[in-house]
Amino acid sequence: MSTVSFADLVADEPEPIASARAHAAEVGCPAIAPAVGTTLAALATAVNARAVVEIGTGAGVSTLWLLAGMRPESVLTSVDSDGEYQRAARAALNDAEIPTQRARLINGSAADVLPRLADGGYDLVFCDAAPGEYPDYLPHLRRVLRSGGILAWHGVLWRDRVADQSARDADTVAWRDLLAALKAEKTLRRAVLPVGDGLLIAVPA
Repeated sequence: MSTVSFADLVADEPEPIASARAHAAEVGCPAIAPAVGTTLAALATAVNARAVVEIGTGAGVSTLWLLAGMRPESVLTSVDSDGEYQRAARAALNDAEIPTQRARLINGSAADVLPRLADGGYDLVFCDAAPGEYPDYLPHLRRVLRSGGILAWHGVLWRDRVADQSARDADTVAWRDLLAALKAEKTLRRAVLPVGDGLLIAVPA
């Protein structure tokens, strides 16, 4: 068994999330690995999360994992431009018996929604969307994050292409641009966690 497979096995995914994962596969929606999910839940718990923003709802797998780590009275705001994926996510939330008021699903682009979110209003921001848009999001993500909060992006290893200097496709370059932007931010500490396709996290120093 590979290390990655072992990490996913240890994750011990609850049935409602496993069901959401199966539905995601049916509609052709990529979903985070179980080990990424448990890491997100742990991060949400670590910051005592009451308010979280998710960019890229998908079919609700990451949404459910985030909610699992958040406080009972918390609210997750999830943004996605794909209506079909969000309908799948809403069905997953209903199946998991998540109260409607705990998950606010917004159908729209993050570029339009992020500027409308409150300054310093969120404990954790998780991005799992188009890498090419991430560098443009960064100023808004910094603005909405509270002091002591966590920024997280999924996919930073990008199927091992980011580390391969010969890879020059647009998405790989976008990840490198984001990493360079974070390095230039002297008030952020960053780390890459090798779970799933890589989880990049940054916290205010």
